[in-house]
Amino acid sequence: MLFFKRYTNCVISQKQMNYTYKKIWLINFPVMMSVLVEQLINITDAIFLGHVGETELGASAIAGIYYLSLYMLGFGFSLGLQVVVARRNGEGAYGNAGKTFFQGLWFLSVMSVLLLILSKIFSPHLLKKFVSSEEVYVAVMDYLNWRCYGLLFIFPALAFRAFFVGTTKTNMLTINAIVMVGANISLNWILVFGKLGFPSLGIKGVAMASSISESISLSMFILYTIFYLDKRKYNFTFVFDRIILKQIIKISIWSMMHAFISVAPWLLFFISIEHLGKSQLAVANIIRSISTVFFVIVSSFASTTASLVSNLIGA
Repeated sequence: MLFFKRYTNCVISQKQMNYTYKKIWLINFPVMMSVLVEQLINITDAIFLGHVGETELGASAIAGIYYLSLYMLGFGFSLGLQVVVARRNGEGAYGNAGKTFFQGLWFLSVMSVLLLILSKIFSPHLLKKFVSSEEVYVAVMDYLNWRCYGLLFIFPALAFRAFFVGTTKTNMLTINAIVMVGANISLNWILVFGKLGFPSLGIKGVAMASSISESISLSMFILYTIFYLDKRKYNFTFVFDRIILKQIIKISIWSMMHAFISVAPWLLFFISIEHLGKSQLAVANIIRSISTVFFVIVSSFASTTASLVSNLIGA
């Protein structure tokens, strides 16, 4: 009798999670918009830097990929976090889903601080050895000195995104993405060209605009969670749980390695192009920025599929 009851509950749960193509698309679209934001920010930066100078445009290729490599470590962890959150959500263990989210949030927040410190210490020495042009090197460091502060905001935001995708509550991601891109474009116009009484900061302004945009994105996630999410249902408590964190890391370590390795070779590619000249580096940056937009569609569907499958396994 107990087996029959469990089997019946399982069938009911699976019927409730009967994902049609339409449902999958509706869940995926906000995820796609969210992933697209990172690429649109790179494209926006390239457009504005194209009006600043060839050196700055080329330097943003190296600096942008360097930053993206660090970002991918957090993104890879968030994929594992998303899978675990989705599994608990599928099981109907919503309180454990909330606890899992907070362990991921703590880990990503600490990780962002450590990566920022390590970047500040080692980046100047590391890049100095590989970048041949002194002008390009100075521009790269001008960008990274401000851009790496974005890690403090984008890593916690990744935890929120993992929670929303894992629980299939993705509508917020579309609004967040639109606001973030809008803020980035506006701040680039103000800080790069020196509008509204601000000084013209060039490549520094681009980096500052991107980091501030990411802080706005995180603020929106926090405010939405405070005012609109059912915190009792998901048991949102600031409690550290070593066992849950170990479970997340056990899954995430492989996605972190995969995400980092998939991007790191691009840094070597752009460093090689830099030795050919500034013009070649600038052109390569524009082409890559445009081409990666098409990859977003595949990447977003992969992320959504992982979440839905994990939900079904949990159910």
